Amino acid sequence: MYLEHFGLNEPPFRITPVTVFFFSGANRGEILDAMIYSLSEGEGIIKVSGEVGSGKTMLCRMLLERLPKHFETIYLANPSLSRKEMLYAIADALGLSIDGERVGVIMHSIQSKLEEKAREGKRVVVLVDEAHAMPLDTLEELRLLYNLQSGNAKLLQIILFGQQELNAKLDQPNMRQLKDRIVHHFNMQPLSRNILENYLMFRMRAAGYRGPNIFSPGAIKLISDASNGLMRRVNILADKSLLAAFVEDTHGIEERHVKAAMRDSEIKLPRAMHNKKLLISGATAVLLLTGLGTWWMLDRPQAEDKRQMAENRYSVNASADKTAQNVSANGGLGAPAVGKGTTELAAGNAPTVASPTPPLTPLPAPTVSTSPAIDKSSLFEQRLAAGNRLIEQAASTSSGQAKVAASIQLFYNDEIQKGRIENFLRRANGMGKLSEIYLIPAKFGSKDGLRVLYGVYPSVDAAHNAVKSLPKRYQEAFTISVYTF
Repeated sequence: MYLEHFGLNEPPFRITPVTVFFFSGANRGEILDAMIYSLSEGEGIIKVSGEVGSGKTMLCRMLLERLPKHFETIYLANPSLSRKEMLYAIADALGLSIDGERVGVIMHSIQSKLEEKAREGKRVVVLVDEAHAMPLDTLEELRLLYNLQSGNAKLLQIILFGQQELNAKLDQPNMRQLKDRIVHHFNMQPLSRNILENYLMFRMRAAGYRGPNIFSPGAIKLISDASNGLMRRVNILADKSLLAAFVEDTHGIEERHVKAAMRDSEIKLPRAMHNKKLLISGATAVLLLTGLGTWWMLDRPQAEDKRQMAENRYSVNASADKTAQNVSANGGLGAPAVGKGTTELAAGNAPTVASPTPPLTPLPAPTVSTSPAIDKSSLFEQRLAAGNRLIEQAASTSSGQAKVAASIQLFYNDEIQKGRIENFLRRANGMGKLSEIYLIPAKFGSKDGLRVLYGVYPSVDAAHNAVKSLPKRYQEAFTISVYTF
């Protein structure tokens, strides 16, 4: 309806996964590259988890499209399959005819077919969408299928895509054998507000839009707050906001258009946002009342205050006269004699008896530290060296060293922008967090880049738990992910 109005070739915010609209930012592209690399290595099961609407199915479709030609894929879109139904689905995808056969016969047929594929130089990958809804018996059957191998090579590789409930399911004692075989964990984070604008305009450009940015800062903030950064909700709100602007015959998306989209979609701001607004309003009222009260008190000096000020002025004058007499008696040298009447004034308080005043001595010159921890001119080199040491420690942890398994990735660049990283490190130093930052060299295709990591943790789960304790500034500014060594 609004395509011609905005100069679009197709709807930019459809919720049906279409690979031309795949957004590689917010760690999506990095996860895709890492999955392809992991499959090429051929070891372990891969797990990708994320909230509802975070883009897992789109990532799965992209993997199907990007895998090298020697990979054959089996896509299980319906996870609520029984153990036998799943085996039938896999056998059918491999071109086997096994109607009415027992489970043992089906397994043997699948293994023979996989061995044949391996001899042809082909590799088979099973992708399970919505794996959190898969029955435990079916998941266990997947583990048994993964155990099939020819020589030293696995015959089947598996990727599980699921919501956060998948993690809880795998934590059950009877699932520990499957969990131990998962060697790569990827967590899809919601879009941060800083990345959301790029995402919105990327989708618009992919749909044929050629004009300037049409989403106002207020509209972007409201979409971010209402969607919690989940792509599906972002798409719904953006689509209906475009429709609202079209009805008004305007090309700019403002807050009112997003609010209309929220009402139409029955999407409300999270309760925490409402509480935050109420708290801010209440705090503003308290500050206003406090300010008025302070002004009223300060604007009404009491007669007692005036009398006290007069006495203080008298005491100061008397002290000055006596000090002058002492200085004269000592020939103008040394400290004034301390007597019963010597006083010092403490900013509007009543005179108090002073302690002897020591002779004035010059302050020592400020000591300039040469410690590398605060040598701001080389923060980049320091944290790069720290990152290299971290890689070495992770590769060869001895009994005398702490175990290094994972870190929190704040962001990454596919090129080395030293000046930009220096500025980030200076801010981290000012926050007292510099020692937690590590720069890790990385290769992105033919480009030399950097990963910026935070903290060191003995396990992936420990790193996931630590994300909640990150400085609020980092949580809001970056799309956080867990990096494993």
